[in-house]
Amino acid sequence: MKPVKPKKNLGQHFLTDLDIARRIADTVDACPDIPVLEIGPGMGVLTQYLVKKPQEVKAVEIDAESVGYLHEHFPTLRDRVIGEDFLRMDLADVFGGRPFVLTGNYPYDISSQIFFKMLDFKDLIPCCTGMIQREVALRMASAPGNRDYGILSVLIQAWYDVEYLFTVDEGVFNPPPKVKSAVIRMMRNGVTDLGCDEKLFKRVVKAVFNQRRKMLRVSLRQLFAGQQPAPEFYQQDGMTRRPEQLSVAEFVDLTNIVEKELNRGAP
Repeated sequence: MKPVKPKKNLGQHFLTDLDIARRIADTVDACPDIPVLEIGPGMGVLTQYLVKKPQEVKAVEIDAESVGYLHEHFPTLRDRVIGEDFLRMDLADVFGGRPFVLTGNYPYDISSQIFFKMLDFKDLIPCCTGMIQREVALRMASAPGNRDYGILSVLIQAWYDVEYLFTVDEGVFNPPPKVKSAVIRMMRNGVTDLGCDEKLFKRVVKAVFNQRRKMLRVSLRQLFAGQQPAPEFYQQDGMTRRPEQLSVAEFVDLTNIVEKELNRGAP
């Protein structure tokens, strides 16, 4: 079978550097006792190293041409290549409800969506590794006070410890992307309960970062549609800060403050 041609509509940039592929595969060694799910294997440059690991490996690939290529070149994976859209899958079914490592050379255009889905199944995914756009990796690993710190930083760091492992240059892909890439590893941090309403936590984080240049006392107003918070709500300590100044723990505290005020005005 001929090599698969990268498809622009799928955001395919095939890694060609075998040493980097091997290094990415080795990131899953942080969780050696559970199976691995690879997203977007393409022609299997990363897969070839993953299948040498002692763990069970499955791969999900939306591109039918790539699925055919994998069937031909990795016959032992024939029944473990899932020809579906990862974003539409029920991840609880992949390994029969068992925890697993998520890895891959992630498509740039849906990487954030992939990680938001990971958060929905965080109790099944103690470890997530792989390669993404460098800009996204920096956001995920950024600390408070940094311009890269944002929605993705807070929501992921609430549940995972994020390591920025190394940068990958454009020239090791076919076709070369216009930006650098980076390899990251995320490990569950042991938090089992945030200490606040999780849905409201997400709403608060997204609301204030969508107006990140404004002070909290301004950006929080959108959460109180049709309701007038007490004047002292906006006079509390910290309301003149901007969202990039808050740690995850402070966002938890802020969420509890907002919830208390929302309940005060509830009928």
